[in-house]
Amino acid sequence: MKYVVIIGDGMADRPVEVLDGKTPLQKAAIPNMDRLVQQGTVGKIRTVPEGFHPGSDIANLNILGYDPQQFYSGRAPLEAASIGIDLRENDVAYRCNLVTLKYNKDKTRAVMDDYSSGHISTGEATELMNEINSEIGSAEIRFYPGVSYRHIMVWSSGATDIECTPPHDITGKDIADYLPVGDREDMLRDIMMKASGILEGHPVNRERMKKGNKPANSIWFWGQGKKLNIPTFREKYSLEGALVSAVDLMRGLGINAGFEILQVPGITGYLDTNYIGKAEAALNALKQKDIVYIHVEAPDEAGHSGKVADKIQAIEDFDRFVVGTVLEGLKSFDEYRVLILPDHATPISIKTHSEEPVPFVIFDSRDRRENKSTGFDETITERDDILIFEEGHKLMDHFIKNI
Repeated sequence: MKYVVIIGDGMADRPVEVLDGKTPLQKAAIPNMDRLVQQGTVGKIRTVPEGFHPGSDIANLNILGYDPQQFYSGRAPLEAASIGIDLRENDVAYRCNLVTLKYNKDKTRAVMDDYSSGHISTGEATELMNEINSEIGSAEIRFYPGVSYRHIMVWSSGATDIECTPPHDITGKDIADYLPVGDREDMLRDIMMKASGILEGHPVNRERMKKGNKPANSIWFWGQGKKLNIPTFREKYSLEGALVSAVDLMRGLGINAGFEILQVPGITGYLDTNYIGKAEAALNALKQKDIVYIHVEAPDEAGHSGKVADKIQAIEDFDRFVVGTVLEGLKSFDEYRVLILPDHATPISIKTHSEEPVPFVIFDSRDRRENKSTGFDETITERDDILIFEEGHKLMDHFIKNI
C-alpha cells in the first residue's frame, strides 16, 4: 500500500461578497478533487486544538499524527532544523522576519506595511542578515539567514515566555500594540531597534528603494521555542516517508519526523511555484518510500494578500498540476490511498489564519464509492454524515491504519 497526503495550505475560506457569497473553493474549477469526493470518503478535522494559535506548524504537526498538546515546542525550531541549525538543549530559536515598517513623519509611530519586505530575494536578505549578525551577534545571540524574508535568531539560554505576534497578522496596524511582551522583553526590543539602525541605510535597501521596491527596514521576532522532540514516522507507523515543500517550517517538520526532504528546482511557495515538479518528485520517491507528503503554500499566500483571483488561481493550479499529476501517476501502483485537505483556513476577509474545522477527502484505490457529494469545499464540514476528527492527530491513524 502506498500513501499520499496532499496539503493545499490555507485553501479553505469563508463566503466572499464579490463571489456572491461563495468561497474560493466553491468558485474554483477543481475536477480532480471533486471526483475524489464522489468516489471517496469525506469528513472534517479540527487541525488546531483549542487554545493554540492557528499556524501551519501546529496544523501540520497534528495532521502528521503528532498531538500538539504533547509535542509542540514552537515554529522557529522547525525552521531552524530546515536550514541545518542544531539547537542545543538551552537554545531558544526565534523566527526573525525581515519586514517593512511605514513610519509617520517624525518617526514616533510605525505600522506593519509588509511582513515580507515585498518578498525580498534570498540573496538580498542573506546580505542583510549577515550584516546584522556581524554587528550585533554574540555568543548569546546568533542570526542565521534562511529563505527570502524568513530567518532565524538563536538565543542561548533565552526566554520563551514572551508574547510575540506574527507580523502577517498585523498588516496595516500600529506595531506599538504588538511589540514583544513578557520575560526579558527589553532584550528583544533592544535588538529590534539596533537592527533597524543597521538596515535603514544599508546599500541593499537603498538600491531596493531606488527600484521602487519595499525596503527591509526592520526585523520582527515571533514563533519562538526549543528543539522539537518527536518519534519518527517510522517509529510511529512503521513507514518510510518523503516530504516536498517550499516552506522552511514544513521541511523542518519533515526532518524531525525522519522524512527524506525532496529537492525540487523552482519551488517558491507562490503562484509561480513548480507545481508539476513537486508532484513528479513525490511520485518518483513513492517508488522507494511508503508515504509522501506534498505541501503547497500558494493558496495561503493568496489568502494573506487578500487577492480573491489569486486564491482561485492557486486552488485551480493545485488541483490541475498537483492533484491531477499525482492521480495519473498513481495508476502505476497497485494499491494506494490519498488524503487531501487544507491545513487550516486563510480567509480573504481577514487575511490571516483561522481555526475553524476544515474538510478532507480520503480516496482508496481498493474501495471506490459512488457518492452524491458534488464537490470538495467547506460545506462538507456542515454535514452530519461524515467522518469527524475533533482530535486532529487521530486522522493519520485512520488514514494509515483505518482505525
